[in-house]
Amino acid sequence: MIEYIQELSPNEAAGIKKTIQDLFRQTCILQVKCDPVTLVQRDNPRYRICANHREFIADYLSVLDCELVHDPHEHIFRIKGEGMPTDRMTLTGTRILLILKVIYRDKIMGEGLNATVTSLEEIREVGRSTNLLARRLTVQEWQDTLTMLRTHQIIELPGAVGSLEDDTPIYIYSTINIFCSSVELGELIKNYTDVPEDMEDQIEDSMEDSMEDPAKDPIQEHQDAGETEEFTSEESKENIYEDVSQ
Repeated sequence: MIEYIQELSPNEAAGIKKTIQDLFRQTCILQVKCDPVTLVQRDNPRYRICANHREFIADYLSVLDCELVHDPHEHIFRIKGEGMPTDRMTLTGTRILLILKVIYRDKIMGEGLNATVTSLEEIREVGRSTNLLARRLTVQEWQDTLTMLRTHQIIELPGAVGSLEDDTPIYIYSTINIFCSSVELGELIKNYTDVPEDMEDQIEDSMEDSMEDPAKDPIQEHQDAGETEEFTSEESKENIYEDVSQ
């Protein structure tokens, strides 16, 4: 492996290093990314690096007990295996993920280029209509969830999480299909709306299984997992995510 890197140009070698770092940080590399400012889709150079140096990256990851997997349908490279990083999603985070899936499913068939764009206002409206968000969320809950979804290439936000307004466009990537199947969506929504509010701190939602085997129904498996592990992030000074009073 050392010889392979040494034969490459410094720029190409640095690109491979950054691509591997991105794989561990966000667990997948998309072929097309949205510009975070304009939300215009652009080819992702990290994807090209994965494609051009696939064998080397796969060999490198195998040493770390990870496997490089190519999903031609979703046009992504992702990692799975014992050595991959894991995140834990709160029950509130799972509810928001389900809401995004509802929005994605309902809009993708008939709204063209705007089909995968949503906003905080629409997320709250769909949350109320499905009863997935029956209470006002805290700033911290919004920030933790949106940051996690952005890190794992499920959404794209224009700018910082803390600067979002109600009508700021939020792009939903097709990778949401990996975490939530349309076939089971109705049953999943019913299951999560049946969970009492006072049990939110007792239910664990782990993303680990979904990252390792997207063929499974990860959210359904998460429902039976255990206790919630909350995310931590810096608190916003402004309550920009305050929900409409019920």
